[in-house]
Amino acid sequence: MEWDFLIIGGGIAGASVGAALADHGSVALWEAEDAFGYHASGRSAALFEESYGLPPVVALNRASRADHAANGWMTPRGLMLLAVAGQEDTFDHDLTHMAMEPLSLDEARAMVPILSPDVTRAALHVEAFDLDTDAMIQTGLRAVGQARAGRRVTTITRIAGGWRVQAGPDEATARQIVNAAGPWADRIAAMAGVRPLGLTPLRRSMARIRAPGGHDVARWPMLMGAGETWYAKPDAGALIVSPAEEAPSDPVDAFADDMTLAEGMARYQAAVTPEVTRPISTWAGLRTFTPDRCLALGGSEVEGFWWCAGQGGYGFQTAPAAARLLADLIAGRAPELDTATVAALDPGRLR
Repeated sequence: MEWDFLIIGGGIAGASVGAALADHGSVALWEAEDAFGYHASGRSAALFEESYGLPPVVALNRASRADHAANGWMTPRGLMLLAVAGQEDTFDHDLTHMAMEPLSLDEARAMVPILSPDVTRAALHVEAFDLDTDAMIQTGLRAVGQARAGRRVTTITRIAGGWRVQAGPDEATARQIVNAAGPWADRIAAMAGVRPLGLTPLRRSMARIRAPGGHDVARWPMLMGAGETWYAKPDAGALIVSPAEEAPSDPVDAFADDMTLAEGMARYQAAVTPEVTRPISTWAGLRTFTPDRCLALGGSEVEGFWWCAGQGGYGFQTAPAAARLLADLIAGRAPELDTATVAALDPGRLR
């Protein structure tokens, strides 16, 4: 069967674009791993924070919020910013940039009773939400005509009227390709004879620890150190703690770096009183950025090859609006976003 669209990549980028394109033709989606959402999408902090990112990213966040709410993907969480001595200037910058409300230390400790006496400043943004990442991916996958895992692309060939794509013995032809391959997106482009964008995968390590001091953490906000030097997020009765590092990596199945985790745990420890215990588990994910840290959404110099890449740490929260933008561009419709934002997301800016 010849498809109108073949999407390469089965994380949130590919799944959401698949759903957006389903009304415009037949859609197939291929994922290299044996499970959808295995890499970055399966290892996300899964938070919607509207003010997180550069202006074009924030525009996508804002345009996505109604979709998240309408689909029931958002659950109230809140985000608390913390500083210890010496971090006040960084704290003030974050406070303004993220439009947060200052808290007294007594107010902060009433919400999170484990805060250390070393914490000197606190602020809160109530309008931060957990996202149901599995529901988001499954909604997208259900909308496409064919979703296949375990299809690692080996060759892409330009043919009359479209493309022939092979994954080992499996073959598909499509009029157009959407490259949503995350850390591997530049490699997919090179296979198709498309100029890569200079994407950089950055590793981020995470650890799950037991709820500190036996507290019920379910209603705690996500905690973040000034300058995003660490974060801690309640998850299924435990805490996920990350040093929030950005270590350049090849496109791989990432693993946590023990030394980096230890350094991040020390920064977290400075803000809380219970002693950090041995992690229950550790893992890492790759957050893939373009050189200017904005997404790449749009066409390439080769007709019929489209980019949906460079989501960085913003993939889930931007997914609805990012997918609509790309579908509008493919369909030749005027996007809902302003022209400056569309231009800032156009992959052509990187060529």
